[in-house]
Amino acid sequence: MKPLQCLNARDVDSLLASVESTRRDAAHRLDPRRRVLMGQFLTPASVATFMAGMIECRKPVLRVLDPGAGVGSLSAAFVAAMCRRPRRPDAITLTAYEIDPTLIGHLQATLDLCRTVSEDAGIRFEGRIVPEDFLEVGASTLAGDLFSAGEEERFDCAILNPPYRKIRTESRERKLLRAIGIETSNLYAGFLAVTARLLASGGEMVAITPRSFCNGPYFEPFRRFFLRQMRFRRVHVFDTRDRAFAEDEVLQENVVFRAEKTTDHPGADVVVSSSLDSDESSLRIRTIKHDNLVHLGDPHAFIHIVPDGDGDSIRRQIASLEASLTDLGLTVSTGRVVDFRARDLLRAHPGRNTVPLIYPCHLEGGFVEWPSARTQKPNALDPGSRSDDLLVPAGHYVLVKRFSAKEEPRRVVAAVYDPVDIPGDRVAFENHLNYYHLQGSGLPATVARGLAAFLNSTLVDSYFRQFSGHTQVNATDLRSLRYPGWNKLVALGRRIGKSFPAQGELDRLVDEVVPRG
Repeated sequence: MKPLQCLNARDVDSLLASVESTRRDAAHRLDPRRRVLMGQFLTPASVATFMAGMIECRKPVLRVLDPGAGVGSLSAAFVAAMCRRPRRPDAITLTAYEIDPTLIGHLQATLDLCRTVSEDAGIRFEGRIVPEDFLEVGASTLAGDLFSAGEEERFDCAILNPPYRKIRTESRERKLLRAIGIETSNLYAGFLAVTARLLASGGEMVAITPRSFCNGPYFEPFRRFFLRQMRFRRVHVFDTRDRAFAEDEVLQENVVFRAEKTTDHPGADVVVSSSLDSDESSLRIRTIKHDNLVHLGDPHAFIHIVPDGDGDSIRRQIASLEASLTDLGLTVSTGRVVDFRARDLLRAHPGRNTVPLIYPCHLEGGFVEWPSARTQKPNALDPGSRSDDLLVPAGHYVLVKRFSAKEEPRRVVAAVYDPVDIPGDRVAFENHLNYYHLQGSGLPATVARGLAAFLNSTLVDSYFRQFSGHTQVNATDLRSLRYPGWNKLVALGRRIGKSFPAQGELDRLVDEVVPRG
């Protein structure tokens, strides 16, 4: 590696400023519809610099991958970080993939600037643009086993902001990934998986992605695939949803991580941090073991990001609970009515021959308020022969919204369906609800109230946020929780009357039943 040479810091600053100006201009010029179609969110300079600062690779010759490079913000930030090191690499070989022809010219200009700044710092630089689909090229390369000759064609490090877009089961992207043993429902996870496969042993990646891969059934195959070959070394979360990509009005919670390609013991240390944004002045840092990030024996391989010590006590408190859902004899299922598939059965208002139809909008203050005049959603379902499979017998159920609104204070929003207040011997739950039941039927009233109180507590909300970075609450997430024992749910339920108490009082009641860790 080259020792420190005279380098004008203004050259590096000028590189970053020039690329940032290009990024802003390109972002305004891109067709919004095409950006959504491609999942494009160009990386701001502050975020790119923050990410590049995480890279630790110290090899004298660095083979670098930037898939989905855009205008080259991450490539430029990487080069700037290497140029600022006291001991710099001898050479950088950077491969940038970009499929959008409107960005390739900007990307080439960025790589030309990177070459100039690198040479001024005494670093040989070679930049190559591949104007092809990264997934297609990567998957074809891996499927063809073109790396069988050895490690020389693999990458030492990768820095990426992959595109964010759902991919359908029978889409071209899904088939490409499936051919190399990768199953995922979003483009960004596909990019991460292919990148991981293209890294050399000991190689590292730094990426910014949505936090949604940390939990839920859709990303479980990806989590298992990723964790078989990669170990997290650094994980960072932003405290607010709207800072990282503020210009694009992105409200998805983001995570930045550095991971190393290794199969070492999962007990290694992981640095976990958080901040308001990419400004490191508000940074909070702690070190944990990898098996505290991904709990050994977790059947779903959830990733728990706890950036402060308070989260440990919450995790211990939940872990100390006596029962799993199976221990309680309870099941949680997703509502059976998919309304666009049952349009002919929906009724705006209840009638003599209808059954209640419950939507998330009917959940209010811990109970179901039905019918609702405040919503345009149907309130009833025609119980014809085709609807039999959509109904459950009347009883006390605990309903949980599958999607909470961003403005709601809690991620988990639960309510009791009380058949005493709603007529009929059957009921239908819409697909945007999860419902707890006892072998397909209702729960005892006190258990239902106690369970809803527990789920609505700040304790559960705080724990849930450790592994969930989006507003979706999957049935799998609810199955993974620990719960108070049956008698404790009964005791808690007896404290709940015809209305739920305010949050502070509810938390006090839960604390009496659930001891602090």
